[in-house]
Amino acid sequence: MTRNETPGATTGENAAGPPGRATAPGPGHGQRAPAMELLVHGVGGATPQEMLEDARTTRITGDATASVHRRTDDLADRPWDDARPVREAYSWSNLTSGNGARALWLLLLPFMIVNVAHWMRPSGRTGARANRRYDLLVRLTALSLTVLLTAGACAVSLDLVAWQCGGVESCARGASWIEPWATHPWWGQPGRRLLLGSLLPVALLCLLWWLSHRTWSAYESASPPVRPRTDGEDAALSLPGFWYGRVLVARLRAGHTAAGLLTVASALLFATGAHDRGPDGDPTVASTGLLLTAFTLAGWLVLLVGQIRHGRSEDEPDERAEPPATRALPWGAMALLVLVLAHTAWHRPGWTSAGRLPAGSEVFPALVVAQGVLVVALAWAAFRLHRQARDGERGALAGLGGAAVALLACALGGVFTGGVTQRIADWLDPSTVPGDPDARIAGPPVMLSWEAAAIPPLLLVLLVLALVGVGRVLRRRRELAPTVRARYPEESCAPDADRSRRIASAVARAELTESAPSLVGWIAGVSLLLGLGTVAGTLTRETPSQAADGGPVPLQVVADACQALGSWLMGLGVILLLALGRRAYRDAGARRTIGILWDVGTFWPRAAHPFAPPCYAERAVPDLSWRMGTWIDATGGRLVISGHSQGSVLAAAAVWQLDTATRSRIALLTHGSPLERLYGRWFPAYFGPGALRALHRDLPCWRNLWRRTDPIGGPVRVAEGDQPPVDRPALADPLHYGRNLRSPLPEPILGHGDYAADPAFTEERAALMRRLAPEPGKRLPPQGAHALPARAVESTPGTEAGG
Repeated sequence: MTRNETPGATTGENAAGPPGRATAPGPGHGQRAPAMELLVHGVGGATPQEMLEDARTTRITGDATASVHRRTDDLADRPWDDARPVREAYSWSNLTSGNGARALWLLLLPFMIVNVAHWMRPSGRTGARANRRYDLLVRLTALSLTVLLTAGACAVSLDLVAWQCGGVESCARGASWIEPWATHPWWGQPGRRLLLGSLLPVALLCLLWWLSHRTWSAYESASPPVRPRTDGEDAALSLPGFWYGRVLVARLRAGHTAAGLLTVASALLFATGAHDRGPDGDPTVASTGLLLTAFTLAGWLVLLVGQIRHGRSEDEPDERAEPPATRALPWGAMALLVLVLAHTAWHRPGWTSAGRLPAGSEVFPALVVAQGVLVVALAWAAFRLHRQARDGERGALAGLGGAAVALLACALGGVFTGGVTQRIADWLDPSTVPGDPDARIAGPPVMLSWEAAAIPPLLLVLLVLALVGVGRVLRRRRELAPTVRARYPEESCAPDADRSRRIASAVARAELTESAPSLVGWIAGVSLLLGLGTVAGTLTRETPSQAADGGPVPLQVVADACQALGSWLMGLGVILLLALGRRAYRDAGARRTIGILWDVGTFWPRAAHPFAPPCYAERAVPDLSWRMGTWIDATGGRLVISGHSQGSVLAAAAVWQLDTATRSRIALLTHGSPLERLYGRWFPAYFGPGALRALHRDLPCWRNLWRRTDPIGGPVRVAEGDQPPVDRPALADPLHYGRNLRSPLPEPILGHGDYAADPAFTEERAALMRRLAPEPGKRLPPQGAHALPARAVESTPGTEAGG
């Protein structure tokens, strides 16, 4: 049932009419003002029925993607009741795991990771110039990933299929779909086979452009109303334009699409230039190729200048129209590619394809070196910012978290690219390994074979780290088990060794989260060393097996095993990813599991890579802030926003967007919150101690619940002046150690879930609501339609915000 189908509904916008008209008498009218709790779920999602603990709920506002619900029996606003409060539930899980197509976002994982690196900038005090330098280096690293993806598609379609297999009769006969045009007298010429082969990377780029444009239309293109702040707060998430990246995403999308098209054009010009400038080349055709090369270089220059000049700004909502130059950039690159394709297909007598495509052997090592230089420069920029930060605001890994994550994104992109290329090579010539003298085709670029050989050593390091983690948990469990019973002094039951061990294990596993920075640092460091090793191996122009040939027997065995096993592992990883996406397309449960990954990774706007999955917070945060603001304007009441896990991050971000008068009527209750444990350490510029202290100053009525058994949530460690501390002492988990009259069965260990089952939740919620009540004789800041922009009063909450 929707709000339009509910007769007599007296809540929300339908009851209030214009925001200035109250549905219930506010303070000063002789009656108590209404009060409400707004629930926001965490990762994995929860239905409104589960959140409200009632099978009958009514949608108040929103749509099928994200919406606010109430109990059907509790639609009217009324004063606070501790036993049965008025509650609303904001459901946003469909933003990340709603339909099957979102499972395909798994293939965009490297893009999402590098986009997250943009927001991991340390909170240095060196000024805007240092911040812009960091952001630029991340954007260039993201651009290199687009080039790497396109180069990988070119390695498959241009090199392996069109150039190698299409030019070898025995290979073409083995693939029925290649043989007709490989043996055709007109299409069989190398340049025309390359023309056909270029359709795959171009189609891939068009698909990515379409997906980015489609999600941009649904998320970033909308500009929800902003409630203006008049106080001078400097927290980044309080800026009015933080969640509105309209023009930047359009620019990034145009730039990355153009970069992909220019990569295809560069590969074709590299291939034809090797012949045209040789003894059998036509000088006229060679001159045309040089002219097109000059235009291509000019296109790269324009692209790089655009990346340098245009960054992200959050000072004001970006409501400008997409610039004409932005729209023209990909079309100009496409026109240039069409000219290059015509030049490539030109008849060249005596031109034959042999070995690998000339472009492949040089492009991939150059890309890896460029990415390595960018990551090192990014690490240096981040470390300088880190040194300028206050001691309490320094991020994980000495400020190098963003550089480490960017390196992992590049490594994952290399694995994706190499895995697909290796599998296609094995499919075209399954009888031999790349580089074998008896192989029908030369195989993928040498660099990809070295990358494959680096996978087994990396997995060995991961295994060692996993064993170290297991050992740490076991050791910590032994230390904690004797102390567990003492945490329940009010209980009279005897100690139970097995019960104590299970509780100690839960605490030890939860503490393992503190080792995440070390884990990321080790993986990034090993990946960097292995990347340097692959570049050094590529200089030999031989595969690992060929390079080890003639050496000691153990070295040959290890090289052959690493190359073969790595090739299979890379291909298997890509296949498993596709299979998981296919399963998630059909299975809602698996789709929700994948959605948990996006709940964390796509909280941040697309500021570095436009092909990353879209940012759901650009819909959720305005939805929440607009719902809170309009309800308070309409009723003059009090509101507790209660966020669990990732929902606490959304709640904090929404509160930051509210004006002072609205915030004076709002309290924040967080539970299982990663605000400090995850976001504060990895994103110090946005959720560091300084930002959380600013949030507490903005919102004195804030309480945080946490457990020692929770692997995600933790204390926020904020205390401001004479205000009560935000953190409540750690909740007992399980609630009771042994059996008692109220709990005849053993209480479960809840960990990260079901905080509302603890009596402390109800107690703290009621205390927050009492703290929101005005003191006798004290007037709260005025509320009403005059507090909002004119166009905001006319907007419908939950609709405009959703795009």
